[in-house]
Amino acid sequence: MCNLEKQGYKRGSCLTNTGKKLIPACKSTLQQEDETVARLIKSAHLSRPEHYFSVYQSGCNLSCKKCHSYEFSQFADGDWFAPQQVLNLATSYQLLVTYKEKREKVTAFHGSDLCRCCGRCVTDVRSQHCPAVLDPTQIILSPQGWGPARNILGFTGGDVTCCPEFYAECTRLIKKETDLYVLIETNGYGLTPDNLDILKRAGVDSFWLDIKAFNDKVHKELTGVSNERILEVPQKIKDLGFVLEVLSLYIPQWVETDQIQKIAELLVKIDPEIPFTILAYFPAYKMTVRSPTFDEMADAYDAAKKVGLQNVKIGNLGVLSK
Repeated sequence: MCNLEKQGYKRGSCLTNTGKKLIPACKSTLQQEDETVARLIKSAHLSRPEHYFSVYQSGCNLSCKKCHSYEFSQFADGDWFAPQQVLNLATSYQLLVTYKEKREKVTAFHGSDLCRCCGRCVTDVRSQHCPAVLDPTQIILSPQGWGPARNILGFTGGDVTCCPEFYAECTRLIKKETDLYVLIETNGYGLTPDNLDILKRAGVDSFWLDIKAFNDKVHKELTGVSNERILEVPQKIKDLGFVLEVLSLYIPQWVETDQIQKIAELLVKIDPEIPFTILAYFPAYKMTVRSPTFDEMADAYDAAKKVGLQNVKIGNLGVLSK
């Protein structure tokens, strides 16, 4: 039985393509053997512009039409990793760390405060746009470009936090054996009160919550599920003492300034200092609508700021830089 259904909730839109048939993500990308749970992982490396070690997971509890990692989140793809193997990755990564972040900044949002990924300080003359926080010796090259290595491990890609045991066991081991913080990038659908309690006891530090839409009908069309519970998640995350940041994509004709503003209004009532990133959508997977314009993104940014949110950024700037 679905773990969400056991708790009295509706299951996600979680059918994952295995190449032969569609199987729920908790069955196709999670594997229970005795007392050990393993996860199907596509890749793991130091990511940009977050500047932390990212573990890219296969399988998801939503079926987003515009998924930017659909190749492995909607299709079962990768290698099986038990928590001990994730710990081995964390232990190796800790040796590369060049900047120790404070817990209140265990976010993707604060990564760009340190470095803009250009590599100029290493390869040429420091850019005039550089935050000038780091020494060039703290900048290293990774598969996605230049930047520091912060003391954070993040779970990204697909999301099966509806079955929190894998995340919890990984976190317990990482906290016991390393000095890394643990962040989970999530759509929020699996973060029930019971699951949040499990993750809190394990020691998870932070959530990067992707609120896909404020309008419930739009959310259902985009993801396959209602957002009724998701809109309650930010308050629950803050109440439990986790670090929280939120992002939303600006998708023309789907999620525009009106919805971005309502998400900002929801957040400002909880804490006006919650970091909020407005990402520029680009066509992917099943969606082919155009990307937003500079003016549309600027309007959404202004709307979020006007309602009182103090920490707002625009992301995916390359989409706007014509």
